[in-house]
This record gives sequence, structure tokens and C-alpha cells, in this order.
Amino acid sequence: MVDFILTQFKVIVSDKNGKSISKELMDKEAQPLVGLRVGETVDASIVGISSGKIQLRGGSDKSGTPIRKDVHGGVKKYVLLSKGAGMKDSREGIRKRKLVRGNMITEEIYQINCLLLEGNLPITVEKSPAQDDTSGSKGSNE
Repeated sequence: MVDFILTQFKVIVSDKNGKSISKELMDKEAQPLVGLRVGETVDASIVGISSGKIQLRGGSDKSGTPIRKDVHGGVKKYVLLSKGAGMKDSREGIRKRKLVRGNMITEEIYQINCLLLEGNLPITVEKSPAQDDTSGSKGSNE
């Protein structure tokens, strides 16, 4: 029997103070998010926060294409942009045709950004491998 990963999301939840946590959701954990749209408010228990509500704010797909709230559906489209997600050029009067993804969460989405509206972020101290090397041995002149 072959195990297939149906969906896999990296969910970033941040609060209004600027603190954030990230969580990987796979298969059955990720299924409640499929079909939601950017801007909707859902229960925070989906991402493992005991109480509260989160609002979906944006994200990107596996290739890095950003989600735009004003593009409907879960498809990739070339749209004419002057500002906002997917547009880096901030000069006055510049409009460019850019590839963006629609506002629906589909299986192709990789990262979902959320804002915690009610409740508190769980306080977890997790060390990544990059933080473990704090001995100062790099670049020492002994």
C-alpha cells in the first residue's frame, strides 16, 4: 500500500504584537483549510491553538506565487498590478502584468499566513539547528 500526501501546508500564525509561530499541517490536519478563502475567519483549533480565532491573510504556492485577495478562485492568472501582494515596484504610475494565484486555498498552496484575532499564542521554545551553533567557533583567530 502506498501512502500519498494529500495536502501539506506550512501555516504561519502571528499575533498583533509581532510574535509568530509556524506549524506544518499534513493530510487530515490540513483538510479543514482546503476550500477556504483569504479573509475568512476560522477557529484556531485547526492549527493547534486551544482557544481563539484566526483570519487567513495570504500565502503562496509551491513555486512562490503569492495569493491575491482580489483574484477569485484557486487558479494562477496574469493580472495587471499597480500595488499590493506580488508587486514590488512602488514607483508612481507603474503597472505590470504579474502571475498571481487566486484567493482560494487549494492543494497547490504551500504557505498560509494567518492573524490571531482572539486568544494567545502558545509559548514554545524550539531550537533550530542554526541556533545550536552559538559557541563562537566560526571565524575565531587562535
